[in-house]
Amino acid sequence: MPDAVGVVGAILLLVGAAFSLLVWPAFLRRVANDERSRDAHGRPTRFLTVHVTLVAIALVIAVAQAAVGVWWLID
Repeated sequence: MPDAVGVVGAILLLVGAAFSLLVWPAFLRRVANDERSRDAHGRPTRFLTVHVTLVAIALVIAVAQAAVGVWWLID
């Protein structure tokens, strides 16, 4: 059975991951609908590209965070 500190740490990791997985996609939808996301020809701008990259990195970190949290709980 994991110790109390390990359980609390794992729960914090899982809560942080869940928060990221809920918040970042909503943020990306708002960015995609922003007028700065597309130029006059409908092509993506740097504004959109940078934000898509940031969100992708944040989601990868969230998945890793969730995996570590689950691993920490079952270990």
